[in-house]
Amino acid sequence: MESTKPIWIQLCGPFAIELAGGRIEGNLPARQGRLLFAYLTIHRDRLIDRDELLEALWGEQLPSAPGSALSALLSKIRGVFGPDVVQGRKQIRLVLPPGSWVDVEAAGDAIHRAESGVAARAWDRAYPAALIARVISTRRFLAGFDGIWIDEWRRRMLDLLVRALECSAASLLQFGGSEVVLAGRTARELIERAPYRESGYRFLMQALTAQGNVAEALRVYEQLRITLRDELGVGPGQDIQDLHLGLLRAST
Repeated sequence: MESTKPIWIQLCGPFAIELAGGRIEGNLPARQGRLLFAYLTIHRDRLIDRDELLEALWGEQLPSAPGSALSALLSKIRGVFGPDVVQGRKQIRLVLPPGSWVDVEAAGDAIHRAESGVAARAWDRAYPAALIARVISTRRFLAGFDGIWIDEWRRRMLDLLVRALECSAASLLQFGGSEVVLAGRTARELIERAPYRESGYRFLMQALTAQGNVAEALRVYEQLRITLRDELGVGPGQDIQDLHLGLLRAST
């Protein structure tokens, strides 16, 4: 089958591929075939040497005839998508049809839109983009698979999730009203995901203050101060110190 229609690929959460309205990931050659297709997908901006593919698929546990095993997998994948999608022999490249969608790419595009929206104080633009990035990056990258490069991508997606939470909390605080409660919940998740990142504590302090809970906001600062002192031997940054001082003055 040759594919000229857009392909929908989900790598975070359950591995899924959709073509022409139908799910086709089951047509790939078992576990290694899915892993190979995933690797080609996330590196589709370049040609990939066969040795790199062997390392990504098997690491040091190579099969008895690794070259033949890789060729067999590539042949089966070409049988699913066609030679126009999986191109090359010595160097391999995935070329998706126009209009195709890959979740990790969509998340990356979304976080850039979110962060540019925050920088421009365009909150109505920042929040929806942050939500897209957050939904995708919350799911585990290639769930059920293991590997050095998979772990690296999971760290990337966690970093992306943290950035999405920051953009979400910042936007919700600016919306005000009932959204401040959601900003506080988002900030708490940010603290849980990145306990040494001061932004989560700052957003939570701001959300609590907006709800009239100044004493609790002061306790959040103390939590940050103790965490940084005990774990890293440093103190909070100047911005959050200034916020803390302002709350102390307002409460006296």
